[in-house]
Amino acid sequence: MLLLGRVFRLLRKVLFWFFVLSVGSVVLFKWVPVPITPLMISRSIENKWHGKPVVLEHDWVPLDSISPQLQKAVIASEDGRFLTHWGFDFEALHKAYKNNARGRKIKGGSTITQQTAKNVFLWQGRSYVRKALEAYFTVLIECIWGKERIMEVYLNSIEMGPGIYGAQAASIYWYQKEASGLRPRQAAGIAAILPSPLRFKAKNSSTYITRRKNTILRHMQYIGKLNYD
Repeated sequence: MLLLGRVFRLLRKVLFWFFVLSVGSVVLFKWVPVPITPLMISRSIENKWHGKPVVLEHDWVPLDSISPQLQKAVIASEDGRFLTHWGFDFEALHKAYKNNARGRKIKGGSTITQQTAKNVFLWQGRSYVRKALEAYFTVLIECIWGKERIMEVYLNSIEMGPGIYGAQAASIYWYQKEASGLRPRQAAGIAAILPSPLRFKAKNSSTYITRRKNTILRHMQYIGKLNYD
């Protein structure tokens, strides 16, 4: 019984400090740019391990320096209900569940908020523990950050090419221009490769990515003025 009591006390301390540190980090990153993510670190380690060049381009810019076209493109491509849901798109999750149950291509149904939580605070991979933590951080950033900050962190943190992270680095890498100057088709090109940014190219694309660009462009037309309030 004495040992069991010690275990419970230790567990309470661990949970307490996890809560303090997790909430503290979310509050901090509401105001401070995210300098590096777990994915950036793991990619660098992988490349070093395999003897490949370690490339890490990551230039943080405020959201008003990122073209609204790219903001619309990622909403059209990744999360059509981003502006209206509270972190989880249950309709998309249900559709993904039905598709996966039928043996079709696996789709996760993750929202932009969930992807941001995973990219900034967690490791890659599939496990119930990581999904539970992802849900926890999703609720935190929806409550503490709000939509505008989530979009800003998302577009500054996600992988958009080999060693390329964030809209500014991606715009320069793919189109040799600032993120603020992206035209609709260029924005759609970057959004189109997000499922596999190491496999696909935003410029001089494959037929598959060209079709995705065209689909994203059509969906972008139905997104009106962005309102993050």
